[in-house]
Order: sequence, then C-alpha cells, then structure tokens
Amino acid sequence: MQISDILILFILLGFMVTYVPVFLCLFFTAAIGFVAFLDMPLAVLAQTLFRSLDKFALVVVVFFILCGNIMSRGKTVEKLINLANALVSWLPGGLGMAGVIGCGLFGAISGSTVATVVALGGFMIPALIKNGYDEDYTLGLMTTSPNLGVIIPPSIGMILYSMISNVSLEGLFLTGFIPGFLIILCVCIYTYILYRKNTNVKRLPSPAPAQLAGILKEGFWAVMLIVMIFGGIFSGVFTANEAAVVACVYAFFVELFIYKSMGFRQVKEITVSSAVTSATLLLIVAAATCFGRYLTFENIPNRIAELAVGSISSPIVFLLAMNILLLIVGMFMDIISATLILGPVFIPLLEPFGVNPMHFGLIMTVNLGIGYCTPPMGVSLFITGAIAKRDIIFVSKSVMPFLIIQIGVLFFLTYFPDLVLFLPRLFNYY
Repeated sequence: MQISDILILFILLGFMVTYVPVFLCLFFTAAIGFVAFLDMPLAVLAQTLFRSLDKFALVVVVFFILCGNIMSRGKTVEKLINLANALVSWLPGGLGMAGVIGCGLFGAISGSTVATVVALGGFMIPALIKNGYDEDYTLGLMTTSPNLGVIIPPSIGMILYSMISNVSLEGLFLTGFIPGFLIILCVCIYTYILYRKNTNVKRLPSPAPAQLAGILKEGFWAVMLIVMIFGGIFSGVFTANEAAVVACVYAFFVELFIYKSMGFRQVKEITVSSAVTSATLLLIVAAATCFGRYLTFENIPNRIAELAVGSISSPIVFLLAMNILLLIVGMFMDIISATLILGPVFIPLLEPFGVNPMHFGLIMTVNLGIGYCTPPMGVSLFITGAIAKRDIIFVSKSVMPFLIIQIGVLFFLTYFPDLVLFLPRLFNYY
C-alpha cells in the first residue's frame, strides 16, 4: 500500500467522523485525490459526475422509489397486511408471522428497507404489543424483517450492482427469491416455537371461508401489482426499467380510483417527496462514481486483487473473508455507497477464485442489507426506536435473534451457490 492510499483513506474517514454528508465525503475525497496525487485536470472529475447520472439503468431506481411511496401513503400496505393476517394469524405467533410475510410482500414492490420499516413499522409494532407480544420480540421482528425489501426483488442494491458488474438484472433479481423465502420460513418457525405455549398472546380465530374470500377480494389489486411486476419482467413483456414505470401508473390508478385513498393533491405531494428522495440517492451515486474513478486511476482495485490472490488460496476462505468484511462495512456505510465503492474493488477478485458474479451480487446485497440493523449506523434501528420510543441499545439487543437467523441463511447460501443460481438457470439468465 502506498502513502497516497493511506492518506486518502484517512481523509475519507476524517470527513465521515465530522458528520459531513456521505456524498460530500466521497466527492471531496475524490477531488483532493485528483489534485494531490493525479496528473489530470479536474475536468475529468466533472465529466465523471455528469456521466454517472446519464445512465438509463437509474430510471428503475427512481420509479420504484415513487411506487413505494405511493403504496406507503395509500391502502396497499393495509391490504397486504390483512391478507398476511388471514393466512397465518390463527397460528401460535400468527400475527408475528404476518408481520414478516407482510414485509416480504411490501418489499417485493418497494425495493427499499427504509420504506418497508416506515410503512409497516408504524402499523405493526402497536398491533403486536397490543396483542400480547413481547416488546423485544416485536421490535426485533419489525426492525430486521424489512431487510427483505433489498433481498426480495426489485432491490435497489441489486440494480446498482447490476449496473457496475454488467450481470443480468433479471437474473440477479431471481437470486433473491430463495433467500427471501428461507428468511421468512426461519422467522416463522422461530416465532411458532417461541409462542406455541404462550397463553398471553391473543390468537385470532381462523377466518371463515366467506371472510377469507372478502379479504382476498380486497387484496386482489395489491397482489396483482406484485404479479404484474414479476410476471411482466420474466415473461419478457417488458424490461425491469419498464416494469418500474408500469408499476407506478398501476399503483396510482388503484389508489386513486379503486381504493380511493388519495386525491390528485396527494399525487403531487408524493411525486415531489419521491423526487427529493431520488435526488438524495442520485447525489450519492454521482459522488461514489467519482471516488470509484479515482480508485481506478490509482489502480487500487487491481492492487487489492493481487494482494488478496497472493494471501488467500481457498475459495472457502475468500468467501468467508468477504462476508466478514461486508458485515463490518454494513455497520458504517449504506448499501448504495458500499455497493458503488466496493463493487468495482471486489468484482476483479471473483474470477481467480471461481466465484460467480451473480452469486456474489446476492451475497453482497444480503450482507449490506443486514447492515441496516447493526449498530452503530443501522438506519432501521433508529427508525424503530423512534416509533417505539426506545433507545438504540434496547433495539440493538432485540434484533440479535433475528440477525442470527439472517446471518445463518447468508452463510448457508454462500457455500451452496447452486441453490442461489437455480432460478436464474431455470429461466436461462445464467
């Protein structure tokens, strides 16, 4: 490692410690690197800034953010939760199971962990506590289950990984279904074991056929949004980019004219709010691309690759090291910045160890998704704490059993790549 590399690392960490916004940390560090260590004009940095956003792939991110905001403000979330309740709430711990299933259903539309925490946390946390569920179980469940928003497609993290690695986005989306299902299944089993003999927890009666039919009828339009997104993508009717736009139009139509949960004034508010959120995200994308360009000019990714190949010989050890490193990175950095910065560094390392880039994309996404729930910078911890009026220490302790489940699923899938790649192979994306 050269002196310039160490100085740049300390500059970046110094900016972050002083609470400078992430996108400014990355951009200022890149600018200092260009001026101090590269014999190149700053015009190159300006061109990089523009070209980083001049990518059609980013359209899908913007429109899925809008789609998630539409559902959060409308009745789609309520309909999905009612449907999940009807399926499992009569079982021991059924309302908790409904919470994780609801997170999976909502995540299959929004693509965002934060949106899932906000949309479902405020609704489910009071309901679970009111029905006798322990507060630590409730907060742990509703802090970690929204991770399904970045694991089950469409996932913003997967979209960005596909953009920098050139792997098939549709194939990458398919890798997320099995991990998502396994996490939901494991959490449901844990909940059943925890509450099967607990008489303090209220169990809803099994819905009558007529009641179940009514719930299914009400939730039909919400479920059809999920069917339309994935059915359209994987049947070839439209691309992932087009699916995001179609999903927004459909969601607006359903909320305006079928559920009648909002008026045209709310449409404007939601659109403006989504534009602000998208702009914030795109600033991070632009700044991270500039920092990545500096790393490329300094040949840092290749030097790290040579160092890793020289010191690690086993693919098993390599994947273990990657998992540990990404879990640590996730504690301090959001999935967008980490994917854009570390992706170009790690991708050259995959071929020497025979690791499939699509498989690694899932590993990276799940690892960084878990970072939303790990202190000290886990965003989900702060959101849930604010909803429940609990400090971050209490929430951090509450998430531990669920993090163990997710990390267990992560390591299982790390060393069984054929299971991850089964669906992409089945649909000829790999």
